[in-house]
Amino acid sequence: MSWPTPKVGQIIRYAYLWKSEADEGLEEGLKDRPAVIVIAQQREGDEVRVVVAPITHTAPDDAGAAIEVPPATRRRVGLDGDRQWIVLGELNSFLWPGPDLRPVQGQGTESVIIGELPAKLSTIINERLQERIKARQVAITTRTGTE
Repeated sequence: MSWPTPKVGQIIRYAYLWKSEADEGLEEGLKDRPAVIVIAQQREGDEVRVVVAPITHTAPDDAGAAIEVPPATRRRVGLDGDRQWIVLGELNSFLWPGPDLRPVQGQGTESVIIGELPAKLSTIINERLQERIKARQVAITTRTGTE
């Protein structure tokens, strides 16, 4: 089974584990959701460490903690028509491919990638994320297989 190469800006199907769920002792996310790859870092050998930001329908309490996915982008990548946000206040980190990737049933591993953000939006996310990291306003939950 061959997995696609992860790239920053790709949207994947993933069982995201919220920090609050991890704090309760859960090891797996309660819901599969789209998530954006914000870091894809080559490590020793063939290992790639991936960091993802979740996409949610829930509007953020802090406008600076999320970026709304534009309607045209939602349509192009196959997300539903409701408003959605990319959360920048918390992230998941794992070794690619991790057990929490979710291919579409009956399709190959390449189906974990559901789309890709426009380069301009990826740049905005990266800049905003760097600001939040410097301000220590990001929580990263390390997932299975990240040793």
